[in-house]
Amino acid sequence: MKKRAAKDSFMNTRIAWFHFLRSVGCVAAALALSATSHAQTEYPLNDPDVVSEVEALVNQYNHALLTNDVKSLNGFFLESPTSVRFGNAENLYGIEQIRAYRASVATPPALVRESVIVTTYGRDFATVAMRNVPSGGRIGRTMQTWVRFPRGWRIVAAHVSSMPGP
Repeated sequence: MKKRAAKDSFMNTRIAWFHFLRSVGCVAAALALSATSHAQTEYPLNDPDVVSEVEALVNQYNHALLTNDVKSLNGFFLESPTSVRFGNAENLYGIEQIRAYRASVATPPALVRESVIVTTYGRDFATVAMRNVPSGGRIGRTMQTWVRFPRGWRIVAAHVSSMPGP
């Protein structure tokens, strides 16, 4: 009986240590997450000067889109095989595929931007979310990722899609 009691005591001690270490691990993880969260809030979000820069570029992009200015549209994208553009009916990988697609578009889209949301993270990274007024029963949506390079801001990824309107 003494051996069983000793074994039970030993197991209870191990279980207690396991729970203690697990709770310490949770506390450590919570502290690490709170430190990370704090660091994230210190990152300059939506600096007004940077937002204005990107908004001006987005306005230029939209003008080029509405006038089907292919050369300008291509110039907004990073000249790289890593640039990506997903559309309603195409998945384009690399600047060459993006250029080929743009060259094939005969008429510019008839769209009116309903909202444009620019979010900047620091001075060199931004996302742009655009929504179009419903056209033909569908709402258009565009997401773009912009990065500032030594030669200026470029789109590195874009996604264009539509969904049924109200």
